[in-house]
Amino acid sequence: MVSFPNAKINLGLNVIEKRADGFHNIETIFIPISIKDALEIVISENAEDVDDFVTTGLLIDGDISKNLCVKAHQLLKKNFSIPPIKMHLHKAIPMGAGLGGGSADGAFALTLLNDKLALNIPTPQLINYALQLGSDCPFFIMNKSCFATSRGEEMHMLQLDLSAYDILIINPKIHIATAWAFANITPANPKKSIQQIIQQPIETWKTELVNDFEEPVFKQYPTIKNIKETLYNNHAVYAAMTGTGSTVFGIFKRENKPDTITFDKEYFVKWVTVI
Repeated sequence: MVSFPNAKINLGLNVIEKRADGFHNIETIFIPISIKDALEIVISENAEDVDDFVTTGLLIDGDISKNLCVKAHQLLKKNFSIPPIKMHLHKAIPMGAGLGGGSADGAFALTLLNDKLALNIPTPQLINYALQLGSDCPFFIMNKSCFATSRGEEMHMLQLDLSAYDILIINPKIHIATAWAFANITPANPKKSIQQIIQQPIETWKTELVNDFEEPVFKQYPTIKNIKETLYNNHAVYAAMTGTGSTVFGIFKRENKPDTITFDKEYFVKWVTVI
């Protein structure tokens, strides 16, 4: 059985306060987009086989046991009898990029195991498992545009029509560590909630819809700030960094969509759609 974990972008991201458990309360809007990994899970017919996890595509550094697909599998094994399986992850979503690729992989692994093995785990429980993997993971269980609060697991579905616009994402292949990003944030209540701003004309978003992580990231990595400025110079109606970075996206009215925008040839540049 194969599934295709997709990326996301954030429309606005406010870090409101640090919690007693060490996490942060946030508010943001998650939007699923059309860049995808591929995840395959096969049940072994030999009961003596051991679990196997392999990856292809983009190189995943670090201890493979910390991959969220592996962690998802181990999490379910604590509560369910699961036969030996083989997982193959083909990685196409840039990592450390604010696109939620790792979170999507972990959440989709939970869903795929649930479906493949007929575990009958209800959605609220899947969301709880996903939250144990990471704050962005619950979104990918629902995988629909939503306004999210708390750590990101309290989701309120919303109707947001961006069908008249095209979205360009640019990743300069700078890896932003989530822990570093949060360590450089001063939490604060926003003057106006993202939920209010998003209801306004998109032309107002430029001055009101902010990502709190842009300030420290742009200071540390001016290249990322320059990408945002380039998008506005090419008539983006709205541009912002997504998540903790380093990916920046621009939203363009279709009739003003530029034929070409020149970026460094090493950058990951792609037009995407909302899914």
